Amino acid sequence: MQRLPKDILMVCACLFSLTGHAIVISPDIQVEPAASLQTDAGRAYLQGDYQTAAILYRPMAEHGDAEAPLILGSMYDVGRGVRQDYGEAFKWYRLAAEHGNARAQWKLGAMYDIGLGVSQDNMEAMKWWRLAAEQGDAFAQLNLGAKYDHGRGVPKDLKEAVKWYRLSAEQGNAFAQEKLAWKYLLGEGVAQDDVLAYMWLNLAASDQSTLRRKAAIQQRIQQRDALARGMTADQLAKARELVRSCAAHNFRGCQ
Repeated sequence: MQRLPKDILMVCACLFSLTGHAIVISPDIQVEPAASLQTDAGRAYLQGDYQTAAILYRPMAEHGDAEAPLILGSMYDVGRGVRQDYGEAFKWYRLAAEHGNARAQWKLGAMYDIGLGVSQDNMEAMKWWRLAAEQGDAFAQLNLGAKYDHGRGVPKDLKEAVKWYRLSAEQGNAFAQEKLAWKYLLGEGVAQDDVLAYMWLNLAASDQSTLRRKAAIQQRIQQRDALARGMTADQLAKARELVRSCAAHNFRGCQ
């Protein structure tokens, strides 16, 4: 790689960490719970009658329904049909999490991570994220990777960070794909590889689920293009072929 683009990208790497992109994803990323049309509560929720849905979900949540505590927790989390109350959100997320709901475990970990509705506790955040990550939750895997990446609540371990970023990236999580790209670019926890760095950055920049985050997408494009300026024609051709192959295989086995 030519020196100037590499130096520019190293500066970007520092800014990437300092401007908050290295911070663990928090509960402000809302993932819509899966309300069902098979219940009155679910029908009310999907029709936008959130106050009625909240009333109907409460007894379901109290009597062991698997999804109701997660949905009720999310309603208190954002103030949908009820007054926003992080303590109540935490209560219902915890109930769902204790019954093995991976999405609730992720949300519970996020609340522990930043002290929302509960006292901040890195170890509890790690506990719940690990449980969710082991069930395949992509955001929990991303957040677990970030904990190992920055040594928060666990000893810093870049190889372990790469492991969890990769599992999340292989599920199409653009945030994890971007993290993994930087690990390849900087050679942290993995052998330095500009081709794979370009591939993951390009995939992250192409993600359709984060279109509303225009600034993040534009930043990924700029980073990718800066990297490309220091690559050879053969490297670029290989990287672009890997992008096509990786996307065709749903991000699995992208080496």
